[in-house]
Amino acid sequence: MVSPLSLYFHFPFCTRKCPYCHFYVIPKKREESFLKALLKEWEMRLPQIQNKEIASLYFGGGTPTLFPEGIEAILQQASAPEITVETNPEDVTPELMQKLHDLGVNRVSIGIQSLDNILLKHLGRTHTAQKAIAAVEMTRAAGINNITIDLMYELPHQTLETWKETIDQAIELPIAHLSLYNLTIEPHTAFQKKEKELRPHLPSEETCTAMLDYACNRFHEAGLIRYEISAFAREGKVSIHNTGYWTSRPFLGYGPSAFSYWEGKRFQNICHMNKYIKQLEEGTFPVDFEEELSPLLQLHEKIAIGLRLTGGISLRNLPLSTESLLKELAQEGWIEYQENHAKLTEQGTLFYDTVAEMIIL
Repeated sequence: MVSPLSLYFHFPFCTRKCPYCHFYVIPKKREESFLKALLKEWEMRLPQIQNKEIASLYFGGGTPTLFPEGIEAILQQASAPEITVETNPEDVTPELMQKLHDLGVNRVSIGIQSLDNILLKHLGRTHTAQKAIAAVEMTRAAGINNITIDLMYELPHQTLETWKETIDQAIELPIAHLSLYNLTIEPHTAFQKKEKELRPHLPSEETCTAMLDYACNRFHEAGLIRYEISAFAREGKVSIHNTGYWTSRPFLGYGPSAFSYWEGKRFQNICHMNKYIKQLEEGTFPVDFEEELSPLLQLHEKIAIGLRLTGGISLRNLPLSTESLLKELAQEGWIEYQENHAKLTEQGTLFYDTVAEMIIL
């Protein structure tokens, strides 16, 4: 039986770059040249995916909805049971959401981040809490009932009280899924440049733990069940695309900077629009980085990312050295065994990065 696969399309256009963002984004320009190159990349990779089952399509960025013509062009070539498009609240209109619905898009991811207007300004966001709420409602009114939102915590100037207000408002929205991210100050971002200035304003470790606990409890009460470290979903609304990452489903990424995982190889497209376009015009794949993992490293990566899922991982047919490593983690209190499965403990979830590092290195 042929394994299903997922496809990701990176649309790098943004009206501005948020100070915490480390993704490859650029102002909207050369859209037609970009689309021509994207379709060329699609054509060149077509032999790899013909006659294979496509589980999901995901349009990320950037802000794909700044270039809906590009989304339409791809959806004339491919379809899947789950088709997700990312957008920002300030770009949502009834007309745009209706267009996406009519194109077959059945899942929309809205980057809300916070429902506190002061924090939104600190984050460099250009929407208000009111606009975020309206964006969700407009999307639902267009007939798209699989809506997911992003929220961020551990932010500068954020308090437990303001966080509780955001959570209490979020669970009243007509959403089916929610992703929760704690702020990490990434290299080459505006936040990194002023990290010394921001650090004194970050919540304490105790407050951050309380934020996470409050969110998890309230989501559970609202029927948003945690199925992965940072993801919560209503019954039947677990993200097909994102689950593929945690279960090592093969995927191909199209567009500048997009990652792929294919036939045991991991590779990334070049993070430069002009070079991306030029290479495709010349008929060459725009790959900038590639590595092939050894079978043991592939296994350990699969275990590490699989542990992100609350259901855990299977322990069948593991090498003795791997079993020994997992026993060490169990002795530390970071994973627990259940018959032929292992999963993170509550403590292991809090220290997931450390657990993953121990497994992969």
